[in-house]
Amino acid sequence: MLGRHSKYHFLYEKFLNEEYWLCVSNEIVHEYEEILEIHASPVVANLFMKVLEFSENVIRKDPFFKLNLIKKDPDDNKFVDCAFASQADYIVTNDAHFLELKQVKFPTIQVKSLDDFASDVE
Repeated sequence: MLGRHSKYHFLYEKFLNEEYWLCVSNEIVHEYEEILEIHASPVVANLFMKVLEFSENVIRKDPFFKLNLIKKDPDDNKFVDCAFASQADYIVTNDAHFLELKQVKFPTIQVKSLDDFASDVE
């Protein structure tokens, strides 16, 4: 999504223009940092981490509970817990593990694919 050649790069530009909010916890920030260290140059990784740190359209919320709603990949629960704690409208992901949330009656946490989200913010 960060790379200029990514079909989703425009979503990063919209984030920079504060056209939507991003909810993160410390756990999520650490995961982003680990992924960027593997897949991006140190300059890009550092720049993105600074953007997360100083953007006004970032909601930082560390949940005090663990809902444990995703059983197939428990590591994904950090995103669910943050979304619930920050009262996010939905989680944007193409990760199939999040489809488990459709079976959960409460709490209701909506999931959108990147393509659906992209259509919403265009």
